[in-house]
Amino acid sequence: MNSTPFVKSQKSRSYFKRYQVKFRRRREGKTDYRARNRLINQDKNKYNTPKYRLCVRFTNKDVVAQIISASITGDSVLASAYAHELPRYGLEVGLTNYAAAYCTGLLLARRVLKLLDLDQEYEGNVEATGEDFSVEPAETRRPFRALLDVGLIRTTTGNRVFGTLKGALDGGLDIPHSEKRFAGFGKDSKQLDAELHRKYIYGGHVAGYMNRGIEADGLEELYKKVHAAIRADPAAKKSEKEAPKTHKRYNLKKLTYDERKASLIKRLNLLNSSAAADDDDEDEDDE
Repeated sequence: MNSTPFVKSQKSRSYFKRYQVKFRRRREGKTDYRARNRLINQDKNKYNTPKYRLCVRFTNKDVVAQIISASITGDSVLASAYAHELPRYGLEVGLTNYAAAYCTGLLLARRVLKLLDLDQEYEGNVEATGEDFSVEPAETRRPFRALLDVGLIRTTTGNRVFGTLKGALDGGLDIPHSEKRFAGFGKDSKQLDAELHRKYIYGGHVAGYMNRGIEADGLEELYKKVHAAIRADPAAKKSEKEAPKTHKRYNLKKLTYDERKASLIKRLNLLNSSAAADDDDEDEDDE
């Protein structure tokens, strides 16, 4: 008698019949659809009312902040701001740290409010003190509301994504949030250290080892000038680079019908002329 225990097959034929392939971006590990569904779903009585998200993404050299709304045909970007725009406002280096993330969020907030003609009603927090700030509704129009979309970023306390959030809040956007994830929030004290948070906003945490021709003592004044320049002119500007005069081409140009016909006639004429020359040579040899 065989003493081997019977092992039930977990993946039977019916399992593979019912197997459903996951979405492409889920297979690639790019989108958390569980979180996305909670960010884009809204009440049925708000038909055709966009629900906006503040999407923040980080690359090795840039910070990307966008105001996006979802629709059946796809996501639509209302406004966007990038850290590589900050040199235009006076910030040349350190474009991916907490302070640069704050500037990017501030730039996006002022840009979208100017686009909607709300920049005069909602100036936000002009002086960044590090304290928590929430915009108050005005008598005329309500503030622009968006939800923070962090993607797959691990939301630890002091993460740069919350620097962008703080910049957008100080810029005048209405974003539901908690101060527990800002840099400077104490785990034991359960309170936000506004002075420490202010230090991060003005780049004080990098002043000790920054050596790029900028004095460490002048960092705060530098960021204050950048914040003022952003508020003065948040509009996006096109690149001043000249378009290439001649484009490189790595494949052959597609010929028209007339060009192909002329090329064929030319080749046939060459063949006929070479064949005629060969016949003349043979006649001379025979003589």
